[in-house]
Amino acid sequence: MNVEIVVENRSEQLLLKAIMFGASDIHIVPTSNNYSIHFRKYGKLFNAGEISLDLGTRMISYFKFLSLLDISEKRKPQSGSFQKEMQQKQYAFRVSTLPSVFQRESLVIRLMLQNATHPISSLCYHQKSAEKLISLISNRQGLLLFCGATGSGKTTSMYSLINYSSQVLSRHVISLEDPVENSQENLLQIQVNERAGVTYAAGLRAILRHSPDVIMIGEIRDHETAKIAIEASLTGHLVLSTIHAKDSVNCIYRLMDLGITIEEIRQALVGIVAQCLVEVEQDKRKAVYEILSDSFLYEAILATMRGQPYNLPNFDTLIYQMESIRMVKKQLVSKSI
Repeated sequence: MNVEIVVENRSEQLLLKAIMFGASDIHIVPTSNNYSIHFRKYGKLFNAGEISLDLGTRMISYFKFLSLLDISEKRKPQSGSFQKEMQQKQYAFRVSTLPSVFQRESLVIRLMLQNATHPISSLCYHQKSAEKLISLISNRQGLLLFCGATGSGKTTSMYSLINYSSQVLSRHVISLEDPVENSQENLLQIQVNERAGVTYAAGLRAILRHSPDVIMIGEIRDHETAKIAIEASLTGHLVLSTIHAKDSVNCIYRLMDLGITIEEIRQALVGIVAQCLVEVEQDKRKAVYEILSDSFLYEAILATMRGQPYNLPNFDTLIYQMESIRMVKKQLVSKSI
């Protein structure tokens, strides 16, 4: 059989195997003798076998070809994406390469089912959290922030809420993402493209001229994006985004680190949601939300202005903290072993 056909078949079999397993990522990592393959699921890596160096190199080149990357360039990191129909469903695959010390490339593929939505009630461990999130997304203007560890489901929650906003509340929703992780037919989605000059800040400015009711920003990562997001939330738009912070209260400090004044934060913020996943049964997880809003948000901002610590007295918060402590203890035990 033709070598190219073998490589193509093995590559597609790997994608299908990952989908059947329910993986969020595929890791193809070179060692001294072969390539090891791992699937990531719920933040954990699972061994998925090994392949020869020759086959691994060819499969990586095939995935790079599908992603329109430079196959001949193996010394620099590259990233791209491709789409493919698998099991009668449309998937997007985000590809990232890195050179390794073994003079070979490492490849990670993120698997993303397209046009998939989940009602927020189906994601929540507590239904009261779903009701509160629906209440927050029903605001006409303001800034709603999500934080949490990588793979904790922040983007899934935001997609659920903006779909509710579009379909139930009949609002014009525009998203700005890097990259677009889940193509939605009923949303206007813009992808960040820094080579073409479409940065988060530039894209956000353009979106504001397109008469949106709700804006979803993939991530607030710099002062300029934070500033425009605040301005948008103060001028009649509801803005959703993610931000890197340890918990909901620390999001306030993170915004201040990005150059946002406490007064702007007080005027713009309608809620901060910290999220983690808890296992409810084997192979099934639900989201627990630490929601800082209303009088609690006011108290947290007031405490920040006074330089005082603030703890959110909420049942979901206790579960969130307990899960975080459990994960830390588990990591410490695994390291000691």
